[in-house]
Amino acid sequence: QVHVVESGGGLVQAGGSLRLSCTASGRTFSRYAMGWFRQAPGKERVFVASISYSDTYYADSVKGRFTISRDNAKNTVYLQLNSLKPEDTAVYYCAGHRFGWASVLESDYAYWGQGTQVTVSS
Repeated sequence: QVHVVESGGGLVQAGGSLRLSCTASGRTFSRYAMGWFRQAPGKERVFVASISYSDTYYADSVKGRFTISRDNAKNTVYLQLNSLKPEDTAVYYCAGHRFGWASVLESDYAYWGQGTQVTVSS
């Protein structure tokens, strides 16, 4: 059984930074893509970033401010959030892809964490 656990959320002022971490266990971590999604209050969950062995993808809204990376030795994927804006406030979810290639579709991800809250104050 695959387990996905996020950590690192919190309250930060606009312009600040946070780093989210996500560990996944139960399968060979390096073989699979990982992704981050977020859900703001009253809105649907949306794609943020994803990473495969060699590729990364970002939503336009975070490009240039967020960076996704992975450490296969630690079974961990990270999301560095810089230049945060109040509109980045959301619950951030980490997800394990069904296969090895990165993608933006929520349906491509089979394993989800519980989410971690990020709140950006103005």
